[in-house]
This record gives sequence, structure tokens and C-alpha cells, in this order.
Amino acid sequence: MVRSLLMIAAVPFVLSCNNEGEKNGSPSDTLTQEPVAPTNSVLTAQEQEEGWIALFDGKTTAGWHKYGGAAVGSAWKVEEDGSLYLDASQKENWQIKDGGDIVSDKEFDNFHLKIEWKIDTCGNSGIIFYIHEDTAKYQWPWMTGPEMQVLDNTCHPDAKITRHRAGDLYDLITSTPETVKPALEWNSAEIKSQNGVLEFYLNNVKVVTTTMWDEGWKKMLAGSKFKDMKDFGTYKKGRIGLQDHGNHVWFRNIKIKELK
Repeated sequence: MVRSLLMIAAVPFVLSCNNEGEKNGSPSDTLTQEPVAPTNSVLTAQEQEEGWIALFDGKTTAGWHKYGGAAVGSAWKVEEDGSLYLDASQKENWQIKDGGDIVSDKEFDNFHLKIEWKIDTCGNSGIIFYIHEDTAKYQWPWMTGPEMQVLDNTCHPDAKITRHRAGDLYDLITSTPETVKPALEWNSAEIKSQNGVLEFYLNNVKVVTTTMWDEGWKKMLAGSKFKDMKDFGTYKKGRIGLQDHGNHVWFRNIKIKELK
């Protein structure tokens, strides 16, 4: 984390990359052939009736832009299986060349987000929400938006830190129970925020619940690494963000429902 459709089924080669084992800017030589199930980035009729909106169509990056307003960079690729993949083969500082954090064009207040993700071996990323996009004041999305951590708990250093593991409300609340799947396996995640009540679900299990913006929330922020970011976690409307933390990561089936 901080600095931390209906598609035809295909069987692509998925790169299995240990962050320490990259050579000449490419993933390690080990390739894992993994069957890929059909995705459903196009909403069903029932989902449309229920008010769901597809944030990713499984074909293009329409509806997203790089944090700060630029177009989505070329390192973010749409795969044949209908997933959105950050190709981390060319590093640029701690992020990726022509990558960077991307955010939804639209802002949301009360919402229910559903998304699937998988992370590379020893990888790190995140799903950020309530991002206030003002780069004159906030260089990074995580300076305003809380995050659901995306992580390989087995070997990324952050996994040794309480509240930095997969499914956690990053640096604030530990996810319980721990339901994350191994690296390079798909996880189903949900973030639901309604009138201050925040819930995280990972693989169909509620793992985090809290109330935002009350005195307890403010006290929790004051005891975290965000204590000196006076606007962090204060906005009640903002963009959804996918983080470039310098590692290969995949997202798919991204949909959202606006709540009252």
C-alpha cells in the first residue's frame, strides 16, 4: 500500500514474478499456466435493475484516468480475459514507467463497490476510496483516501506490520478473519460505505467494520501514520483509485452501486 463482460474464456500465460528475481526489467523466468475463468464485466439485466454501474468494461480503460488528470498510461493493460493489468516490468522510482495510480472519472459518496483482484508474488497494491483529486494540495491519492490493502501476505515486508496485511483498512484496522487467497489467485472484495458506516468484505466474509468521521474515527487517525495529513479520511465524497505500488497486479469485474 502507501508508497505503499462477458468474454471468451482464454488460457493465457500468467507471469509469476518474485520482486527480488526480476532480470533486465522483465519478470523472472518462471511461467505459470493458469486456467482463466470467464469474466462478467458486462452487467447482467438483474444487476442493472438493482442499480449497479460497471466501472470497467473489460475492454478499455474508459471511465478512468491517471491521478492528476492525465490519460491512463500504457503500463495499465486490458488483458484478453477482461482484466485490467498493471505491467510492472519497467520500474520508475518506486512506481512503474507510464503507470501511476489511476482513479475513476466519477466521484461517489454512499456506495457499494465490488471488485476482484490478484497480486503477484510478494506484491503490493491497494484499492483507495474517497480520493479528493487536488494535486496542488495532495501529491498522492492516499493523502486523502483510505485504502483496502492488496498484498501477498506470505513474503511482502508489509505483511509483518499489523494493519498492513491484505484486506486491512490500511494502517487503521486489521481484517478479521483473514480470508485472503495466495498470490496469483483471484480474490473477491467489497467496500461498502453508507452514511458513515464502513464495511470491507474479502472472499464473501466481512472482515472490517467501523464508523467514519465520528470522534472514534478521528482518534484512530491521530494514532496512525496519517496523523500529520490533516485532510486524510475527512472527505465524504471522492474517486475510487487503483494503486501503482511498483508490482504486477490485476483487477476485474469492477462495479459500483450508489446508495442513499
